[in-house]
Amino acid sequence: MFCMRCGATNPDDGRFCLSCGASLQGQAMPRGVAPAYSEAMRTDGKAIASLLCGFLFFIFPAAVAAIILGHLSLSATNRSLGRLKGRGMAITGLVLGYGGILFIPFILIIAAIAIPNLFRARIEANEVSAAASLRTIESAALMYKSEYSNEYPPSLAAMDGFETGAASCDHAHLIHGMLAGGQRYGYVFTYTPVPDLAVQNRTISAAAVAKGCTVAGTTGFAINAEPRTRGTTGMRGFYVDQTGIIRVERNGPANSGSPMLGDAQSF
Repeated sequence: MFCMRCGATNPDDGRFCLSCGASLQGQAMPRGVAPAYSEAMRTDGKAIASLLCGFLFFIFPAAVAAIILGHLSLSATNRSLGRLKGRGMAITGLVLGYGGILFIPFILIIAAIAIPNLFRARIEANEVSAAASLRTIESAALMYKSEYSNEYPPSLAAMDGFETGAASCDHAHLIHGMLAGGQRYGYVFTYTPVPDLAVQNRTISAAAVAKGCTVAGTTGFAINAEPRTRGTTGMRGFYVDQTGIIRVERNGPANSGSPMLGDAQSF
């Protein structure tokens, strides 16, 4: 037990203070006077923890922890008779914790509104990019036909070639390598020669051979752009052929009979 006169520590069954000799029986301090303890005051660890958790009030478990630790710390400091400090930190942690409990519903409401909008914006951006990429490929196919006298290109790879040296009939440097690989921004691009080159067994014209062509071109083509994961990376499918008309389907692959999109950027 502690002596209320000098604050010295004494045995629980002691009758007189070992330091000042005062009687330990029925000691009472004057009202408003705190005991003068000889031991150094220390800060309650729960108060510190409550304050730290309070600073993270925007995280629900941290706000709850700040409230619990704050109440425990206040109770401990009240029972310590002045041996523990940290009451102010505990109160601050409590205020922040209760504020976090009130603030979290607003965060959830904002998230419920913002996340779906961000998701839709991403899908729309991917769809705009897919339609624009179809226009890029279609324009590149027209340039290929004009440059190499080999009709339309036999494949996407024939229009690629940014990492293969000088432009040639087999690698014309007309589209980006990623697009030539058939995937970009959540969409998969499929280039189909029309008619099928494997069936037609076309021969290469003398003019095309003179320009370095080793694979025969085609008299037509069809390009499909499909979402890699429908509903996640995109919703609509797109189609274009040598006519230059981009077509669209909302729930499946587009084809030559699908509705026209018109301007590739009009959504």
